[in-house]
Amino acid sequence: MQCISTHRSFDGVTSFYSHHSRVCNTTMRFSVYEPPQAIERACPVLFYLAGLTCTEETFMMKAGAQRWAAKHGLMLVAADTSPRGLNLPSKADAWDFGVGAGFYVDATVAPWSANFQMYSYITQELPEIVAANCGGDVTRQGIFGHSMGGHGALVCALRNPGQYRSLSALAPIVAPMQCPWGRKAFAGYLGDDEKSWRAYDATELIKKTQLAFPILIDQGLRDKFLAEQLKPQLFNNACEAVGQSLIYRSHAEYDHGYYFVATFMEDHIEHHARLLNA
Repeated sequence: MQCISTHRSFDGVTSFYSHHSRVCNTTMRFSVYEPPQAIERACPVLFYLAGLTCTEETFMMKAGAQRWAAKHGLMLVAADTSPRGLNLPSKADAWDFGVGAGFYVDATVAPWSANFQMYSYITQELPEIVAANCGGDVTRQGIFGHSMGGHGALVCALRNPGQYRSLSALAPIVAPMQCPWGRKAFAGYLGDDEKSWRAYDATELIKKTQLAFPILIDQGLRDKFLAEQLKPQLFNNACEAVGQSLIYRSHAEYDHGYYFVATFMEDHIEHHARLLNA
């Protein structure tokens, strides 16, 4: 593992790393915020999954999360959104598919299947690396994300209910099988058999797996992707049907970007801190 840079932040340290991933079979990057409490003890780890076109830098630079992580003693880890630098078809240059758009699935269709194993990377390899090299307490893991990353966080937690102790999302894609972004990604990465897509659709997963803790979701009502791509009511209805505790908050005048994300970041960090520090 190579440390690319470190930056002092709210009495802690934000660092950027690259490493060879055995799961993705290529170089991957991630970032870590170590709060000041990490000097004295192993801190709970909160994983953040970013949205389309983002990198491991986006969250650390734009969300303002370090201030609140320092207050509550949480280690933040932000992954990149896909493998990069590979000789892939020209479709990899599309902003909503390929590079920067891994959708947190394990691809089964060539050529993507050789490297685009983002689900296994997030749920298995990255926690191992953080525990071994950064000193985080991965027995207390939380996960959250924005947009495509909100989709990824929901899926990772619902498929691994014993691994995560907290979950939240900001403007997530909650029903990818029923929106253009998700259908494009799933067809490209997973093939035409839509039965296989259900393993990566939070609205389908919640019907079979419920969590012992509440899920927090925030959504802006001026989000231009709300009606076509995000469709939060589908997930809300599914949670209500099975009795899953869901804190869903909608906000007038807020859009899809990081101005929205940063506004409600304190709330999300506090939501995770209550569960991870309990």
